Amino acid sequence: MFTSRRGRIAAGVFAAGAVLTLAACSSGDPLAADESESSGSETIAIGAAGFAESEIIAEIYAQALEANDISVDFKGQIGQRDVYIEALNDGSIDLIPDYSGNLLQFFDDSSDAKSSDEVFAALQDAVPDGLEVLDQSKAEDKDSYNVTKEFSETNGVTSLADLAGIDVPLIVGGNPELAERPYGPKGLTEVYGVDAARITFVPVSDSGGPLTTGALLDGTVNIADIFSTTPSIEENGFVTLEDPENLILPQNVLPLINSDKVTDKVKEVLNSISAELTTEDLIELNARNQGDEKAEPAALAEDWLAEKDLF
Repeated sequence: MFTSRRGRIAAGVFAAGAVLTLAACSSGDPLAADESESSGSETIAIGAAGFAESEIIAEIYAQALEANDISVDFKGQIGQRDVYIEALNDGSIDLIPDYSGNLLQFFDDSSDAKSSDEVFAALQDAVPDGLEVLDQSKAEDKDSYNVTKEFSETNGVTSLADLAGIDVPLIVGGNPELAERPYGPKGLTEVYGVDAARITFVPVSDSGGPLTTGALLDGTVNIADIFSTTPSIEENGFVTLEDPENLILPQNVLPLINSDKVTDKVKEVLNSISAELTTEDLIELNARNQGDEKAEPAALAEDWLAEKDLF
C-alpha cells in the first residue's frame, strides 16, 4: 500500500484549501514550483481543471505515481482547458486528467468521429507534438443539457431534437466558454435546427455546480449544462435531454501528458488507473465531495486506490 498525501499533511490544511499552497511557492501562484521540492526533470507537475472531479482524479494520479517512487509536484486546480493547455505547452504542468471528446474538439473541431473508439483514435492523431494521451478509461463524464421535470412535461421535451419544435424562449446556462464550444448554443442551432434568435446564453461560472443548479431551479435559466456525473441531476429530478445526433461527443477520462515525462513506469501506473476507473466511481466520488461531511480530493483518492487495491 502507498503512503498518501493525506497521511503527511494535517487534515485542517486541506480544509483551508492548501493543496495549492503547498504545491506553490510563497507567492501563492499554483503554477510556481516550491523551492523546497525537487525541480529535477524526474518530477511530474500535475494539474487539474477548475472543478472538483478533475482534482480528485489528479490526486489519484499523483498518489499512485508517488507510491511508485515517482516525484510529484501537485498544483491542484489551475483553470479550464484553455488555461491548462497553455500550461502544458509552457511546461508549468506535465500531466492533467482530461475528457476525450471535448479535448478532440479543442484540437480538431472538424473531426467527424462519433463513437468512443473513433474519438480516441482521432484524438491520438490530433494531439500536437510534445503531448500525448494514454489509455482512456471506461469512466465518462460529459456535458449534458438538463431541464426541470416541469419544463419537460409542460413542453413535451425529452430530447434536444424536441427544442426546435417548441415556441418557448430558451435560456441556456453554463460555463462562459460554453458560448463558443461546438456543443454550445451554436451547436443547438447547427445540429438541431433551433432558431438562434430564440436562444439566450447566461454564463454561470461553476461548471454545473450549485450556482447552475440554483439557476435552473429558480427559473433564471430553463436549460442548464451540467456534467453528467453531478449528483444534483438525480437529487433534483432533472431531465437530461437525449442527444440523438451526438452533438456532445463521448467523454472518456484519460491522462494528457507531456511526452518527455512518459516512461514505461509512468505509463504503466496511469494506464492501470484507467483500467479500473468507472463512471459509477466518478458519481460516488463526486457525491462524497459534497455536503456537510464533504471529503477532500486527497482523501477520496486514497480511499479509491485502497478500494481498488492499487499500489
